[in-house]
Amino acid sequence: MEKKAMLGPKVRRLRRDHGLTQAQMAEQLGISPSYLNLIEHNQRPVTVPLLLKLGQQFGVDLQAFAEDEESRLVAGLREVFADPLFDGSDIKNQDFRELAAVAPTLGQAVVALYRGFRGARDDLQALAERVADREKLHLVQSAGFPQDEVRDLFQTHSNHFPDLEAAAESLWQDGKLERGDLYRGLVDWLNTQHSVRVRLLPSEVMGYAVRRFDRHSRRILLSEMLAPSGRTFQLACQIALLRHRDLLNGIVESANLSGDEARRLARIGLANYFAAAVLMPYARFHEAATQVRYDIEILRRRFDASFEQVCHRLTTLHRSGAKGVPFFFMRVDSAGNVSKRFSGAGFHFARFGGGCPRWIVYEAFRTPGKIHSQMAEMPDGTAYFSIARTVVKAGGGHRSPPQQFAVALGCDVQHAAQVTYADGFDLSNTDAATPIGVNCRLCPRLDCSQRAFPPLNHRLIVDENLRGLSPYLFAPPSAE
Repeated sequence: MEKKAMLGPKVRRLRRDHGLTQAQMAEQLGISPSYLNLIEHNQRPVTVPLLLKLGQQFGVDLQAFAEDEESRLVAGLREVFADPLFDGSDIKNQDFRELAAVAPTLGQAVVALYRGFRGARDDLQALAERVADREKLHLVQSAGFPQDEVRDLFQTHSNHFPDLEAAAESLWQDGKLERGDLYRGLVDWLNTQHSVRVRLLPSEVMGYAVRRFDRHSRRILLSEMLAPSGRTFQLACQIALLRHRDLLNGIVESANLSGDEARRLARIGLANYFAAAVLMPYARFHEAATQVRYDIEILRRRFDASFEQVCHRLTTLHRSGAKGVPFFFMRVDSAGNVSKRFSGAGFHFARFGGGCPRWIVYEAFRTPGKIHSQMAEMPDGTAYFSIARTVVKAGGGHRSPPQQFAVALGCDVQHAAQVTYADGFDLSNTDAATPIGVNCRLCPRLDCSQRAFPPLNHRLIVDENLRGLSPYLFAPPSAE
């Protein structure tokens, strides 16, 4: 909001949606038709005062209106058309930008269509692999598509749900909860309000489960393997499902998800959101986070939460008038599988394929428990600051060891000065940033020694008498 923004196509779409001529809209905004024409053609920026007038006159959500949706869509289109399916197509970067600016709905449909095509192709490949081993032949269904739908739901809402925040705050008031003994307060509230008792059971009884709700006996059963913060979180999650199911269902139904599996996953995700809001109430958490400059170790002790819970909660601070740093977040296992991601700062994650080995999140596995920090630059010149650390999920004993993940939290470098982990970095010197990419298939950095695959848009040169740092040599890229 502090910067001038080139939002011409959005202004033009807004005007057309309201059935106005340039003269009519200009009159309502108090500017000349010629100036509005320049704005719509990105010859003039939309200043903050004019953006506020747009909000007042046409009731637009200023945050969503000013958000850089086009850069995310351009990245998605670039990823789609990097597929070998489009080899030989004369598609330029400018084509992506024009489509994202003029017809974003069409661009989003193209990305969605490709996602469905890619899922079907992956299913076919998996089925073909099993045909080779006839003893294991069975139909394979894609498990990734429902998760992608749910991720898009949270992305669309900027990972912020005001109604769930309000519900969490009302629980503190209605339950007369107290800091320092939240677990006991939730146990008592469940007993008095829902006649539900809580029992902590041995791991051999719970098996793979960490929480189970027994409707008939009105009991919540928790595994002894859960850490204290995990026990409190699971109780709050069950409260969301008991007390606020209508609220959860309303959000899910408004998302128009494609199937029951996606709807169930979305409901679980929203219940988890509510639980985090109970553990870390918005106003108190936001004040503490800004006061300690997003020091996660302090925040986790103050709110009796885990490292991952704090990181995830930091991505939700988008309340009007009390916003935090716009963070992105990712959780990955040692094999590179991404199980959580949120691109709140415009950071581009690969939807298809692995990530960049130069990014600090993969370095975290080498020294478990240590916080790593990095300033990195994407191929388009955008610089980000991020931290990464390993976290451990509860296991079930010797035969079911704990799961280890690495979580990454980051932001655009322009916000990094607010974060304590960036102290000591020269944030203005982007030349010192580590060059990274989305993934090897999409990265244009031909000099990368850690490249695992050749880029899709360069012709491979095979020379048996020449070996470089990278196993791949490429023909010079064609001019765009």
